[in-house]
Order: sequence, then C-alpha cells, then structure tokens
Amino acid sequence: MEVYHFYSGGKDSSLAAYILRQLGYEVKLITINFGVLDSWKYAKETAEALGFPHEVIFLDREILEEAAEMCIRDSHPSNAIQFIHEKALEEVAKLRHVERISDGTRRDDRVPFLDQRKTRSLEDRFNVQYIRPLLGLGYRTIRELTEKLFVVELKESEKLEKSDYEVELRHLLRERGIDPLTIFPKRHLQSRVLGWKKEKAHL
Repeated sequence: MEVYHFYSGGKDSSLAAYILRQLGYEVKLITINFGVLDSWKYAKETAEALGFPHEVIFLDREILEEAAEMCIRDSHPSNAIQFIHEKALEEVAKLRHVERISDGTRRDDRVPFLDQRKTRSLEDRFNVQYIRPLLGLGYRTIRELTEKLFVVELKESEKLEKSDYEVELRHLLRERGIDPLTIFPKRHLQSRVLGWKKEKAHL
C-alpha cells in the first residue's frame, strides 16, 4: 500500500508520515519544488534522518507565478498557499502510478485545507485515495506527540531553513521588489524536524 506523502520536513508532515508507517503503509515522502530555489534539500535531509525514501517533484513555475500575483492582489498569502496546494495535489494525483496521496493538514488548519466537497472531487477525478492522518488532531495534541518523537527546530519563518511552498513564494516576491513581510505574518514561527529523539531512533 504505497502512499505519496507531501513533505516539508516540519513537525506536522513528519508526524503524519510516522502514523502512516505505523498503519502499515509504504510511505514515500515527496517535496514539491518549482525550480526557483533548492529548498527541497532540507526536507530531503530530514527524510534521510528519519529513514524515509524521498523524492522531489518539480512543478511548472507558472503555478508559483500565479500564486505570487494572488499574494500581491490580496496583500495576504492564504489564497496563494491554498491555490498551490490544490494544484500540487492534482499534479501528483494525475501521475499514472499514484493510487494514494497524503499530507499533514490537521483539524485546526485554515490553509492549506480541502473541505469535504473538494476532497471528494479530487478523489473522484483522479481515482486516488486522499489520506490525512492528522485530520482529527488539534495543535496541542500534535505538539505533545512531536515533542515525544522528534528533535524539532523552531524559528521565525524568514530564518528557518525549510522546504514548504512559502520559501519559493517569498523569494519570488523579493525578485519583484516586494518585501514578503508586508504580505506574510510577522514573527510567525515554523518548525523543522531534525531527527528522532534518541529513544525513538529504532522506529
């Protein structure tokens, strides 16, 4: 039962990958990249530290360009991040060999997040199973579990070496002469998993 799991190297996607493996899935971590930066390498490093196979899937830069336009128009990143995630899910779901896709979206997420209608549409259009192991978990529960399992680095978004959609989107905005901090929340903390806690290293 192979599942292609969207992976940024953060605590949510790492916990979801762990749960999937515990459930018996053959988990393949995938990181989406648009060829603007090699930010995917941080997720690859974390995947290797946790012992998961990892692949980078490169998507058309036009998706990122359109998302940047949304950021500028909205003066906020929410619609842009949602747009990228939906496009990424669709592009991976349409690959012929993919039967199951997964991500680390959780109960408390607003974006990126697919509601029931969009979830069913994705599954029906591409004949895939869309699995979200964290959908019933809130922030406090996820924090409790990840603190037991992982060594986690927590920094402001602008300073953290990470592999999510935001990294290339922020870079593209800078290329256009726009300070991302005029669009993205200031002092927003994000995480990156560095490895297993010692007592969990055998899992």
